[in-house]
Amino acid sequence: MTSLPRLPILDAIDFPAQLRQLERAQLPQLAAELRAFIIESVAKTGGHLASNLGVVELTIALHYVFNTPDDRLVWDVGHQTYPHKMLTGRREAMQHLRKPKGIAGFPRRAESEFDTFGTGHSSTSISAALGMAVAAQKAGLERRAVAIIGDGALTGGMAFEALNNAGNMDANLLVVLNDNDMSISDNVGGLNRYLAKLLASRFYGTIRQSGKKVLSGMPHVQEFAKRAEEHVKGMVLPGTLFEELGFNYIGPIDGHDLDGLITALQNIKQLKGAQFLHIVTQKGKGYEPAEDNPNKFHGVGKFDPSNGDAITSVSKKTYTQVFGEWLVDMADADERLIGITPAMCDGSGLNAFAEKYPLRYFDVGIAEQHALTFAAGMACDGLKPVVAIYSTFLQRAYDQLIHDIALQNLPVLFAIDRAGLVGADGPTHAGSFDLSFLRCIPNIIIMAPSDENECRQMLTTGFQHHGPAAVRYPRGSGTGVATETALNAIAIGKGEIKRSSQKLKQKVAILAFGSMLTPALEAAEKLDATVANMRFVKPLDIALIAALAKNHDLIVTIEENAVMGGAGAAVMEALQAMHIVTPILCLGLPDSFIEHGDHATMLAECGLDASGIISAIEQIIP
Repeated sequence: MTSLPRLPILDAIDFPAQLRQLERAQLPQLAAELRAFIIESVAKTGGHLASNLGVVELTIALHYVFNTPDDRLVWDVGHQTYPHKMLTGRREAMQHLRKPKGIAGFPRRAESEFDTFGTGHSSTSISAALGMAVAAQKAGLERRAVAIIGDGALTGGMAFEALNNAGNMDANLLVVLNDNDMSISDNVGGLNRYLAKLLASRFYGTIRQSGKKVLSGMPHVQEFAKRAEEHVKGMVLPGTLFEELGFNYIGPIDGHDLDGLITALQNIKQLKGAQFLHIVTQKGKGYEPAEDNPNKFHGVGKFDPSNGDAITSVSKKTYTQVFGEWLVDMADADERLIGITPAMCDGSGLNAFAEKYPLRYFDVGIAEQHALTFAAGMACDGLKPVVAIYSTFLQRAYDQLIHDIALQNLPVLFAIDRAGLVGADGPTHAGSFDLSFLRCIPNIIIMAPSDENECRQMLTTGFQHHGPAAVRYPRGSGTGVATETALNAIAIGKGEIKRSSQKLKQKVAILAFGSMLTPALEAAEKLDATVANMRFVKPLDIALIAALAKNHDLIVTIEENAVMGGAGAAVMEALQAMHIVTPILCLGLPDSFIEHGDHATMLAECGLDASGIISAIEQIIP
């Protein structure tokens, strides 16, 4: 980070204990320096930018007021923890962010004692922080637990389950709602700042609790007072819901006003029980390109910090783009098509569809369970829903997939993005298990494309199918194959031979699933092996498997999915059912979580590149 300007205050801080030695008057300068560091750092490494710029002041205030790491900070999702990492001993390590053997883009317990809970998916923070608050209570400690959650993550049902539970307990829990989906309007001005300070004060808390005790013997008066309090607060504050859930609601306040934040947090720290602080922030704060387009700067590659322009660009079409184009084309052809996403319009490639067909596009928020049952209801009454969802996000709606869709054999198409390893995002977002957890479900068809055009064909196949279907495809670009404009389907359950061995003895057949076809073909050239593009994980091409087993000495399966329970396991089950005894080697992801890094390097380390395939086969057939 040698190109960074001198940052005198930030350079003197390695840990929050040093931060707490600063005068409050120094903190705005620290915020400015921290923001400058974030911009320059992420420009070099890529990562999440807008969300981190929006929480600079909040991060400083939390570490300034609370005695971290003894007091627990639990960050929801974790996209926004770069300032937190920089203030907790990892500023120099930011140059290796999301790189092999470097620090993660999300909180990790193994990385720092300040990372109290590992995150990556949304809506978990309140549950975890409540658990920590109860643990402190049981141990007789005055330790505070703070959950920091965004307005998007708050749409997750789990967050409301936690709020409902927490409000009925007396544990010392603070929930900070980072609301970055609205501007600081007039009604969040002076009056509300005054009210926020008042409601967070020890005086108000004391009076409120004392009043409850005094009125406890007069239930009718107590109920009247309670209603009057709620009515007055409800007229000026949006906190009635949280008060009803049992929280003391404070806010909304300006999340970029450091002095106001610190005052509110210091007051709240003295209060007992469940507290809810509502702050309003701006994504991309302090960096004009990110302020103007926070979605574009949510997750970025390397860019020029002077203007925000990307330094590198991908020439090949991504699978996400293939899906986005197909969705518009199929919607043009079939008015029954409905597009559904759980808060991932940009990431899943739905932008063009949403713009062209706004009445057929539904972003349900971070609510994966709802997304699937919502789709099921549509499918019951004649619509054809397409659910665009990341592989790891689908994990969160497994019951709905089984109970509400597959059990009823409803025609819902799942466009499953981020299947397999995902590079820099690491194990929290790696789609390592979808083939395993999908193929055990009756009624569902599972397809894995080997290139961009095959992906388009499979999406059409799944959409035309009269039951649940899934197309799982990897993050990033494909092989560079051009996509057809026609909406052609392929025969369900039929693979194809892509290369035939010319050997007379010790013949090897490689059964490749999805993205693994390319390295399989490369390995086959050296080995003179037969290669089958299996296409379907369910139903398998049983006839093709039987023919290859009959004519080859070794069957090799390869998939970018966990070996346990995956496509290779399905092939073994099929051979067993046909009473075919033949040597078989199953290659795939190991029984461990794969750390973040470069995607190609990660595959190589798992033995899923051409040389790894060759090496594994030569150990059996020299």
